[in-house]
Amino acid sequence: MDIRVGNGYDTHPLIDGEKLILGGVNIPYKKGIKGHSDGDALIHSIIDSLLGAMSKKDIGYHFPSSNDAYKNISSCLLLKDVAKMVSNEGYKILNIDSTVILESPPIMNSINDMIAMISKFTELDISRISVKATTNDGLGFIGNKEGISVISTSLIIKE
Repeated sequence: MDIRVGNGYDTHPLIDGEKLILGGVNIPYKKGIKGHSDGDALIHSIIDSLLGAMSKKDIGYHFPSSNDAYKNISSCLLLKDVAKMVSNEGYKILNIDSTVILESPPIMNSINDMIAMISKFTELDISRISVKATTNDGLGFIGNKEGISVISTSLIIKE
């Protein structure tokens, strides 16, 4: 049995005039995430955790911002591709655990929708997906409402 753990991290600035998309869910807010794709930091960190578990480099290697094919793309489509890569490598995703670090807006009411989207694009049961939210207690760029960070861990297995 081959059991692997991967960690992922993503951070983006929050700016006026962009959408705030997290876990494939559009969160109404005055600021959004700046990024080449839709900037979904939650999905990006999950992708990196899955790629890391397989020792397959990172999201920037597989979906470079220099490639216009990924401009404004839904990060959920990238997650679907990576989930397929996991399967093609003979692995199965056992669980995904993520922590969103964001001062504002509160996202607690959207977490179940995020989990449902992650489940849809990974084909992983919702009971095996955790999304948590915390603030930075007013400290740093996150505390100043200038950005967002997400940390994710994934567990995969090949039997």
